[in-house]
Amino acid sequence: MEKSIAKKSDVDIITEWLITFRDERNWKQFHNSKDLALAISIEAAELNELFLWKNSDEVNEKKLKMELADVLIYSLLLASKHNLDIKEIIKEKLEDNSKKYPVDKSKGTAKKYNEL
Repeated sequence: MEKSIAKKSDVDIITEWLITFRDERNWKQFHNSKDLALAISIEAAELNELFLWKNSDEVNEKKLKMELADVLIYSLLLASKHNLDIKEIIKEKLEDNSKKYPVDKSKGTAKKYNEL
């Protein structure tokens, strides 16, 4: 069944909102893969800055929402540009991580997979 006929996921709907917003402003021309990847990194740094020199519970929740939204927006746009299915790539990553971090070795520890 085609995606347009099938029920759209929340991710598909959000991605459509983002593309509409982008296209109304003629910003597609600026959204090449390199710049989208850089934008994710820059926005992630701004997210990190919210926690710099503070305890985690001291974060400004409003700013946290805004910076996290920026990271997600650029991530969804990059995935869309490459026709990547968010659900599938996350599923694949979790399958890879399950192999790297088997429950019996990783439960309750923050060690990296090569230190288990």
